Amino acid sequence: MTKMASAIAVDLGSDIAGVWTAQQGVVSGRCDGAGPLIRRGRVVDFDGCVAMLSQLVGTFAQPVPSGGVVVACRPVLASGDDQETTRRVLKAVFEPSRVLLIDSVRAAAIGAGETAGMLLVADVGAELTEVAVLDYGRVVEARRSDIGTRDLTSDVTVDVIVDHIAAHVDSLDVDPPENGLLLVGDGALHPGLVEAVSARLGIRVHRAADPRTAALNGAGKAAMSLLRHPGAR
Repeated sequence: MTKMASAIAVDLGSDIAGVWTAQQGVVSGRCDGAGPLIRRGRVVDFDGCVAMLSQLVGTFAQPVPSGGVVVACRPVLASGDDQETTRRVLKAVFEPSRVLLIDSVRAAAIGAGETAGMLLVADVGAELTEVAVLDYGRVVEARRSDIGTRDLTSDVTVDVIVDHIAAHVDSLDVDPPENGLLLVGDGALHPGLVEAVSARLGIRVHRAADPRTAALNGAGKAAMSLLRHPGAR
């Protein structure tokens, strides 16, 4: 009897890495080693990233079998070289039958259950801030800045992140949808960010129910869909 392939989702953040499997749920841990492994959304230490992710996967109660389908989050506007490096990391760790990369903003919208119609999303992470317009779950246009909550100090306040979000929304040149802006990522939990963005943009801003794991949950749903519909992209 042929064994069904596993559905696996991965979110490699600059601060936290998360792995989900359909059979065993989620494990997460710090994305660090002797030095930075991910910087501004890019893998900068290939071997360290493979070791960290392998160690994290090893904390599952049961081994994750090879030959699975892996869907991993990527920042918007990721370069071809950056994406290829991420693929190499995933192939080294999981030995999958297929790897699909999905924009984090799209994965977060799926995870938050907000894929109908037009959606404005801001994903605030440790080292990146991404803003995108989605139409029925597909990224239409996107912007990103190399700034996140890790850059905040007593002199650099959350207003800097608000400035970047507002500038990106303005540059997208779209009328904000009726449901306003969806805020995801670790930064969505930063005190006062929701209110500050709403005040600056003059629109409703709502935080995903679980902003930290929305992208990973969405990538997991995409992995399950990929198993059911292998031709999907």
